Amino acid sequence: MRPANVLGIGTRTDERAVRSRNDSAWLLPTDGSRTNHRLREDMRRFDDEDEVDLVVVGAGAGGSVLTQRLARAGWRVVCLDAGPFWDPDRDWVSDERGSHTLYWTEPRQIGGSDPVPLGSNNSGRGVGGSMVHYAGYTPRFHPSDFRTMSQDGVGADWPFGYEELRPFYEAIEHELPVAGQDWPWGDPHTYPHHPHPVGGNGEIFLRGAKAAGIEARVGPVAIANGRFGHRPHCIYRGFCLQGCKVNAKASPLITHVPDALAHGAEIRPDSHVTRVLVDDRTGTDPVATGVEYLGAGRLHRQRARAVAVCGYSIETPRLLLLSATSRFPRGLGNDHDQVGRYLMVQGAPQTAGRFEDEIRMYKAPPPEVSSEQFYETDPTKPYRRGWSIQTVSPLPITWAEHVAAQGHWGAPLREYMRDYVHWATLGALCEYLPQPDNRVTLADEKDRHGLPVAHFAYSQCENDRLLTKAATASMEAVLRAAGASEVMTIDRYAHLVGGARLAARAEDGVVDADHRVFGVPNLYVVDGSTLPTQGSANPALTVMALAARAADRLTRRARRGLTEHQTRS
Repeated sequence: MRPANVLGIGTRTDERAVRSRNDSAWLLPTDGSRTNHRLREDMRRFDDEDEVDLVVVGAGAGGSVLTQRLARAGWRVVCLDAGPFWDPDRDWVSDERGSHTLYWTEPRQIGGSDPVPLGSNNSGRGVGGSMVHYAGYTPRFHPSDFRTMSQDGVGADWPFGYEELRPFYEAIEHELPVAGQDWPWGDPHTYPHHPHPVGGNGEIFLRGAKAAGIEARVGPVAIANGRFGHRPHCIYRGFCLQGCKVNAKASPLITHVPDALAHGAEIRPDSHVTRVLVDDRTGTDPVATGVEYLGAGRLHRQRARAVAVCGYSIETPRLLLLSATSRFPRGLGNDHDQVGRYLMVQGAPQTAGRFEDEIRMYKAPPPEVSSEQFYETDPTKPYRRGWSIQTVSPLPITWAEHVAAQGHWGAPLREYMRDYVHWATLGALCEYLPQPDNRVTLADEKDRHGLPVAHFAYSQCENDRLLTKAATASMEAVLRAAGASEVMTIDRYAHLVGGARLAARAEDGVVDADHRVFGVPNLYVVDGSTLPTQGSANPALTVMALAARAADRLTRRARRGLTEHQTRS
């Protein structure tokens, strides 16, 4: 491990600093199993009639961190999730097709001129959310991401700057923990764990980047490099996207949920929230009183002094719209028709190169090496903002989809599949711009609960298309420079953010700088839907850092008016 820095883990003192705010890694069992069943069995349980301090909707990146932080502060917290409470030993398999249960596959409608497929690479199901099956890549946003309108004339400015999020980035990086080389881009920083050794795909990227004059680094990944608490080190099995059975890859299921349980929070799985309950009789600012949810085949109501919606970029706007009242006839926080708008996806073109030597790109975590050299706006180009590049290493089914997307079928497809071990694959993340008509609305179609499903309309702008073209050229240049004899590129999407964005004014967004929904002072949104811009970075780390910041602000505000329950504790 590298020497300690501000919140490092290089010494016993630094380990104590991490444990003082999150003991999850030390709460995992040491008997070879992956789940602390005793902690789950002894979990505190509240009744629906109990008025808890906070009910959290969704146990993903935002909801799990928020639950854990506030449980540590003495709040009575119930976190509801529509999916199961995963057991890595029982539920996760080293099989690409057998892992589709990790995806949110409830019906949704898509539209617009460039519809976005929903499911495997942008939605999660169950405690831990989509971080259970994310690749583990955890870069920070750049300072410029928080002021794109002021700096580049596109997108939007956040109601606060990067500097306010920096300490929360640092804290979460050490709790996951993150491994990687010293990072030169954005706000230059180091990571608590040294970078992992790279496999064949990473070696190709490093070789090609050097030959093409592109700067690249190993990491950053939220995958333990060496033991961390009771979590083992990575064994490079390559099934990161299928749920890490060894617990080396970080997800909220193992990095924040155990500590939340140990501090009195309840995680209530298989509980599908259908409505936020609001009392309209309280004057100009109605108050949230709890949620309505479906569990065990019947309708429940959980009372709460405050509600935090953490359902991500499709289900969060949908829930706000489904929770309309006489005061908010178009949905909670939707006086200015902002709910569901400015939903963004990242362009994620994927380029593969064929090499004479065997690469075996599956024998390592998918994100090994990356570059943010093209992240910022280049004033000499006809587009604004930029992209990042990283290794992606598709497994065989995903590789077959890559080849089939090129039009290959039958005998040619079989030949490409036999040739799988000779290919290396890179992926880009392009910063597509927020546009108001890229949005979630309620459809006429109903789900199995009789509720309107979400309709997500998406269309690219010309800037988006130019970014994709430039990013594709950069990846092909790297692979050619590394010696590829053939390259194949396909267009893809990744990572949803936006839909309930942070703003200084209700006219421009859904939540204020404290994540409070405009017009409902005790209703919060703390997930990826609040991001006003998306950068060219995977969003998981930023969502977790935002949740830690939101919890910090909630606890600071509450110190002048603790609830009766908090005072007793």
